[in-house]
Amino acid sequence: MEVSKVAELVGAALAAARVAQKTDDWDEYGTLLWRAGADGCGSLPLGLELIASSDPVEREAGCDLLGNASNQNEAVRAETATALVALAEGESEGCVLWSLVRAIEMTYDQRAVPVLVTFAGHPDAEVRRQVASSFTGISTGLPDGPDIRALITLTHDLDPEVRNWATFTLGYQREVDSPTIRAALWERTTDEYPDAREEGIRGLARRHDLRVVPLLVGLLDNPEGAHVLTFHAAQIMGVPDLLPVLREYEPDVVEAIAALSACDPLQRAQMDTSAWDLVGALHRLRPDLDASVYMERFDYGLKLGLNATCGSAGYDVETLLNRADGEAARAAELVASDLPAISRRTS
Repeated sequence: MEVSKVAELVGAALAAARVAQKTDDWDEYGTLLWRAGADGCGSLPLGLELIASSDPVEREAGCDLLGNASNQNEAVRAETATALVALAEGESEGCVLWSLVRAIEMTYDQRAVPVLVTFAGHPDAEVRRQVASSFTGISTGLPDGPDIRALITLTHDLDPEVRNWATFTLGYQREVDSPTIRAALWERTTDEYPDAREEGIRGLARRHDLRVVPLLVGLLDNPEGAHVLTFHAAQIMGVPDLLPVLREYEPDVVEAIAALSACDPLQRAQMDTSAWDLVGALHRLRPDLDASVYMERFDYGLKLGLNATCGSAGYDVETLLNRADGEAARAAELVASDLPAISRRTS
């Protein structure tokens, strides 16, 4: 995209923003800036120029533009993070901070952690809510890191939507576990705000915490309103206690059927056997792939792991077996045909 075209889109977005301040219709503004952000190299200098403006509308647009550019272009993330961290030190306008927090998440840069931790205590609930959401992309990866401590604090926020988003991010988006994290999630299982309560239950289910089984039954005992993530939580738990309520769902509810399969000991045993047969068949056919089966701690479903040098991220075992009509030997042949032979090192 030509620089002039990017500038044209940004100019139109600024005009749309000033209209949206009166109409509260931000769709055109968002669409224009997303298109402009597709050109990372072209939008970066414009974004940097806008965030230096004395006009908060322009600074807000600059943050949104930089966030879109980072989301679509990895090459501009480091420079964007540097600029947004610097802006955060002196910015005070709530609307700008909201966009800044959202944009800095798209850089996936750990330098943003202290920024989000600081704004987790901002007096504007909308800023705190965006912080809670943005900790999805900005992470130390530590179960007791400053990001996790800030999220736990936000799960106690006075604003219900802040609690809801903080609990969702902590419980479902982050793959870390500790007694402190579980205690924070358990506290939300009695939250008066239904959405925050559900996130606490699902977050504990993702950690295979058996205390929430009866609470999960309660969420599932509502065929009209069970959330897709609730079915996923049931699938992760995989306990027979959930079978009665799951059997109440119609057979066309795909998510319920998947959870039912995961909770049925017989079906799980059959899948375990098929997975073992698959690994054996693959070892006989392609020992160079060094195949193994594993299950991720915070998710459900057996995965087929392969030698890292084979250039494949592996396979979902159930999906692979479905491709092979349930035949392990045929599934092994499909894997073998997908991947080139790996040359062995010779001493």
